[in-house]
This record gives sequence, structure tokens and C-alpha cells, in this order.
Amino acid sequence: MSKIDRQQDEGPGIATRRQTLMLGAVAASAVVSIRPALAQATGSVLNCDIPVPEAGRAGHHIAADGSLVPRDTPGAFAPAPRPFTGEEVKAALDGRSLPGTTMEQSQAYTNYIRRLQHGMSGFTCYASLQNPRG
Repeated sequence: MSKIDRQQDEGPGIATRRQTLMLGAVAASAVVSIRPALAQATGSVLNCDIPVPEAGRAGHHIAADGSLVPRDTPGAFAPAPRPFTGEEVKAALDGRSLPGTTMEQSQAYTNYIRRLQHGMSGFTCYASLQNPRG
């Protein structure tokens, strides 16, 4: 250790060059490990599922405004045959149709998704699409 390093080690509250370099190395490794986690979180958001409607309400149909209505309601659409992925919903929110649907059916399903509230199946996925982290 040089005379300068020893003098810096002796002063209280003064970081040595070695301490500064070590702190920089720790910070750099944190950045490297956080970025893949964010990328993975973004990818999982796009792969999450949103059922239309949620399983507990599968007997209902979806009206054009997205509300749930009885099965025999004129102009209402049958439940989606499968949940939609976050990626499919994101595309629909940007103006595309949900896969396997007509334009009107897609609009009704998208309106249903927009009405999702905390505690409903698919809400967390939809909320994640609204607040991307990446």
C-alpha cells in the first residue's frame, strides 16, 4: 500500500480509491442483474392471460359495451373460447382485432377487459399492460 493510500485509510469519512472502486464494481453488477429481470418481467406481462369473461361468470355473454348480460340478450357475444394473452390484448388496445374474432366481437371483448377491476381474473395482467416497466 502506498503512503497516500495509508493516509486516506486513516482519515475518518474519507473513501479510499480501493473502496470507491469496490463500490463501483458492486453497482455495475447490480445493473447487470436487474436488466434481465426487467426484461423477463416485461415478457411475462405479454404472456399473461385474460379470460373473457372470468371463469365464475362463464354463463354470461358480453354486450357491445363490455358488460355481462344473460345468454339470450340480442346483439351480445358468446364468451371467448380461450383466454387472450397480454400480447393479444395489447395489440387489440392499439386498434387490432383479438384473434379469432370479428371487429364487433373484438371491440366488445376489449370493452369488457377495460372494465376489469381489482380482484377479477385478468385484472393484474391488464393493469400491467397499462403500466409497463420496461
